[in-house]
Amino acid sequence: MATISWTRTDEAPLLATYSLKPIVEAFAGAAGIDVETRDISLAARILAQFPEELAEDQRVEDALANLGELATTPRANIIKLPNISASVPQLKEAVAELQAQGYAVPDYPEDPQTDAEKAVRAKYDAVKGSAVNPVLREGNSDRRAPQAVKNFARKHPHSMGAWGEDSRTRVATMGEDDFFSHEKSVTIDGDDTLTIQLVGADGQTTVLKDGITVLDGEVVDATCMDVAALDRFLAEQVQLAKEEGLLFSVHLKATMMKVSDPIIFGHVVRAFLPEVFAQHGETLKAAGLSPNDGLAAILSGLDQLPAEQADEIRAAIEKGLADGPDLAMVDSRKGITNLHVPSDVIVDASMPAMIRTSGQMWNKDDEQQDTLAVIPDSSYAGVYQTVIEDCQEHGAFDPTTMGSVPNVGLMAKKAEEYGSHDKTFEIPAAGTVQVVDSSGTVLMEHAVQPGDIWRACQTKDEPIRDWVKLAVTRARASQTPAVFWLDAERAHDAQLIAKVEKYLKEHDTEGLDIRIMAPEEATQFSLDRIRAGEDTISVTGNVLRDYNTDLFPILELGTSAKMLSVVPLMNGGGLFETGAGGSAPKHVDQLTEENHLRWDSLGEFLALAESLRHVAEHEGNPKAAVLADALGRATETLLDEGRSPSRKVGEIDNRGSHFYLALYWARELAAQSEDADLAATFAPVAEKLDAAEEAIAGELLAAQGSPADLGGYYHPDEAKTSAVMRPSKTFNEVIDGMSA
Repeated sequence: MATISWTRTDEAPLLATYSLKPIVEAFAGAAGIDVETRDISLAARILAQFPEELAEDQRVEDALANLGELATTPRANIIKLPNISASVPQLKEAVAELQAQGYAVPDYPEDPQTDAEKAVRAKYDAVKGSAVNPVLREGNSDRRAPQAVKNFARKHPHSMGAWGEDSRTRVATMGEDDFFSHEKSVTIDGDDTLTIQLVGADGQTTVLKDGITVLDGEVVDATCMDVAALDRFLAEQVQLAKEEGLLFSVHLKATMMKVSDPIIFGHVVRAFLPEVFAQHGETLKAAGLSPNDGLAAILSGLDQLPAEQADEIRAAIEKGLADGPDLAMVDSRKGITNLHVPSDVIVDASMPAMIRTSGQMWNKDDEQQDTLAVIPDSSYAGVYQTVIEDCQEHGAFDPTTMGSVPNVGLMAKKAEEYGSHDKTFEIPAAGTVQVVDSSGTVLMEHAVQPGDIWRACQTKDEPIRDWVKLAVTRARASQTPAVFWLDAERAHDAQLIAKVEKYLKEHDTEGLDIRIMAPEEATQFSLDRIRAGEDTISVTGNVLRDYNTDLFPILELGTSAKMLSVVPLMNGGGLFETGAGGSAPKHVDQLTEENHLRWDSLGEFLALAESLRHVAEHEGNPKAAVLADALGRATETLLDEGRSPSRKVGEIDNRGSHFYLALYWARELAAQSEDADLAATFAPVAEKLDAAEEAIAGELLAAQGSPADLGGYYHPDEAKTSAVMRPSKTFNEVIDGMSA
């Protein structure tokens, strides 16, 4: 029997799973397909790290490790929903919730001193950040807007803010003394083992990381950010925003780049509130309250200080916020600023959202305002500035006519993991950081000062070769120009350009339009074609893959959750990702407050169809192909009939959308003639759902309007959550009866 592995993840996608997965199991079961659940939620990842601390009935499998092994096999067929790329504040919240539920997991050691504390911290470090994706992504990424979704967006365009030539919004970036300007890169000749070491000003050598295995042809980078220059840059931007009446915002990636970017975020908080940290910095440090965790963590942590001292610091923070420039808000109603939580403002989601709404963000008065968008490292800041300038000149894009920018992304085998792993360091002392091979030869080195952020990354040759192959395959299949976004002036990109030019010769590119352009040039080329209604494949590295697969879909479709994301695994399996989850926390809040879940599972529908096609092709199961084709037609009907979730309570939500998908899917299967058995199986299902449509819709709407108890945020109670997400007795009887 073919098996599809459905991942249990976090927040709104997890809640949606309680409603959708029983439907998927019932329909797939009719074609002899088993749909198993693998729990890779943040809570499960934490519990899997500490089995020795838990009672026997509390222990869970290390599902992520097991799925990682599966991803390297031809039989892999994994549907991956969005998970939390845990920041430290999120991790601490999850730990506290588990402890309150009776799980004896240890506290997160903020400043580990003993060997035991360091061992606990190492386990937590394996959980936080973008821990899931590198394990599962044993292939490169193919992300595009399905035609049904693109057609719908053209017929029903999402709102786009109007741009005026008087817009003063712009991107501010360092341009020097940052990661981009200091980057060095080498291609390894022969398998080897590398060491990263700090040679101090006193001549003493400290090993930062050793035993780093590298393979022949692998690209290895090293770079650093000068934090003294960073602090000067940030102070200048705070002052400029104040003088020019612009909204100050910072845009980082503190989840994926889980080591470097929280540190940079902390520098931003200090730069915005310099007097607070000049007067109270040592007190906050002694209390374990770090600006790296954001203002929210500091404000909530003040309760542990003497009341008079806490009040003094709160007053200083309030004065600093009032005296500074206007500050972008995450939620003005709740007073949550751009600086409250490092994981609240992620560059790849926040910048496209800003561009979509006239290049403005929301201020404390819940009004939109022109913005100074601070992106300290200049590696890709120019991409967003190019889009802003294009909109300032030509106005907003038109979703009814604009073209598309699908993406082929290099990510296999942890390619280009910048700032997120055990090769990123906050430098403890002045000296020189060196990357040394096994013979003692220094491959790269940087002079550093205390507090500088130094990072290295690896990109293996095999994934690069596969990436080039996938780009040619997609260009041929779609007859669309493909552009490698690579800058010959950047050290890493120069190494990749040589490989791209080499590996393109292995393929038939006759008649194809394949180019290599620096990111800003590639952006403008793609924008010109978008405005002409033409498509362009962006072929990018891992970070730009993340950025582009939010930027262009948010402009084209209104959301990146509607993209089809396929990862052809290098050993023959398939990984099918279901879209972004950037707004998922707000969705959960709405559900708990008024029992309405506005999460749109369209990404799950699209991924499931591709997963079923993979079963048909690789398992010789023609019924799976019939299921997939019928699901595609049902999804298009769902969009055309307006059965996607509404934002408002008392209207259709995620659960109602799932009901209509089941209804339309059953109708399509009953009406098709390719497989008589499936038609006979689903004819009575369609008949029952049709007959009960009014009753089911009524039961689903009746559930809304009052608070919902899930029994937990990171680790919800099974029975309570199932009851909340499956409130229609009539619908449940039909679906559960299919498997009886």
